Amino acid sequence: MYSLAAAGANLLGGLLITGHSHAGRQAQRLLIAFGAGFMLATAFVGMIPEAVELGGESAALAILVGYLLVHLTQHALTPHFHFGEETHQHEMVNPWVGIAALLGLVLHTFFDGVAIASGFGVGAWLGMLVFVAIILHKIPEGVTVASIMLASGNSRRRALLAVAALGLSTVLGVLLTEQVATLARHGLAVSAGVTLYVAASNLIPEVQKGRKRAPALAVLAGAALFYLTFLMVKGYVR
Repeated sequence: MYSLAAAGANLLGGLLITGHSHAGRQAQRLLIAFGAGFMLATAFVGMIPEAVELGGESAALAILVGYLLVHLTQHALTPHFHFGEETHQHEMVNPWVGIAALLGLVLHTFFDGVAIASGFGVGAWLGMLVFVAIILHKIPEGVTVASIMLASGNSRRRALLAVAALGLSTVLGVLLTEQVATLARHGLAVSAGVTLYVAASNLIPEVQKGRKRAPALAVLAGAALFYLTFLMVKGYVR
């Protein structure tokens, strides 16, 4: 149920960018900023301590592996990628560029699903917080892949199909975590590394492009809301 809701947020992001609303783009920037703060706090306060408690010293290596996996898929396998609306059409005339970007994002959407399942494996409190963190970046994620597909010459239909593929990979991540012992054991740690990468290397640079104060404050608001929620939810939801 939670993975399907996350997949739906991917589709919503794709629909927003194919509609090409200026108000939607402004809301996207604030959502990216808020999501970045919430995700950073989720990784550092919620996911990493629990991953280390579950996996011991091997958890640190798994976190690094998760971080580097996303880096490799987004920047070594994908020739042109940044997390946000893609508008440089003159740099992206080959439709295969959009396909490459989709493949780069599929890995981390898969680990979104792993993170949801692993979080609930620890406790309902962590599962809910991880789910919220993932939902917050799912809409910008849908915006990213849809805009790259459109800028690289693909049709609106293909752009929406690409967004649907991201959602399906999240559902697959949940299902496989329940079946594959390695994912059940190390999934939370790897997902923490993925979450750190998305927040610190994808989302924060997008926030820092503008000089407006609102996105910067939204990052702090996202982190603060996570911590307040963390204090309340951990004590009451088990």
